[in-house]
Amino acid sequence: MENIIILGVISWATTFLLIRKLLPNRSFEFCNRLVSSIHAILAVTLASLSVEDWRCPACPLASKPSSSQMRTLAVSVSYLIYDLICCLFDQRFNLDNTIHHLVSIVGLGAGLAYQKCGSELVTALWMTEMSSPFLHLRELLKELGYRDTALNLAADMSFAIIFSFARMVAGPYLTYVTIKANNPLVIKVMALGLQLVSAFWFFKIVRMIKYKVASKTKTKSKESYHFVESG
Repeated sequence: MENIIILGVISWATTFLLIRKLLPNRSFEFCNRLVSSIHAILAVTLASLSVEDWRCPACPLASKPSSSQMRTLAVSVSYLIYDLICCLFDQRFNLDNTIHHLVSIVGLGAGLAYQKCGSELVTALWMTEMSSPFLHLRELLKELGYRDTALNLAADMSFAIIFSFARMVAGPYLTYVTIKANNPLVIKVMALGLQLVSAFWFFKIVRMIKYKVASKTKTKSKESYHFVESG
């Protein structure tokens, strides 16, 4: 798995450099978010293919990962290492995102090292990456000139709904079964840490959606007022 991780870090970095070359007028963050979107789609696809039983995706608990699960985890670890390094070169340092990456790298890495918790980790990866394409889409749309549009609001709402269900409904249950099962202590601690980071982000998302909806409502009210005045 070490070779997959090393090759993966090189591949993600190469992909980023190619995108920068193809889109020289786009920002560092824009190009990195394109790479992140590719990873999110790939991670969900690989995780879906490696689930052993869709009636209970996290089963069997505390089990040895299958070869496909090991590869899936290794690919995502390589991406997280790449993205963590990439974030250090970005102009805007994000502490909670850095903590999230470190927790995820240690958690997934522990699963690979101990060869335990395969089903739970793949399910967690599937749930956490489901909302990522919409997260990146909303930021990409802003740079493309679609800030404060219906399309951007649709991306915001899609991200918020999927994130809220995956991380605040299914997430706590997965955290509970992961902690309750016979998993290494480091995996249990990282599972709890990831859930706490998710809860923190959830409250930030709620504030963002409230602000977006309030702004839209205020804009429509002003438009209606001006229409009545002109009439």
